[in-house]
Amino acid sequence: MDNQLKIILIIIVSVSIFGLLVFVFVKNYIKNKIDLLVKKENKKNN
Repeated sequence: MDNQLKIILIIIVSVSIFGLLVFVFVKNYIKNKIDLLVKKENKKNN
């Protein structure tokens, strides 16, 4: 029982860390894309 619990906790922690990393990368990617679009739009309007 103790071994199963340890494996489950390792899986949960690994998935959490992976999910956090993916979230950070996607957030930065989308932020950069939005910034580029805003700059293009501002250049077009000026």
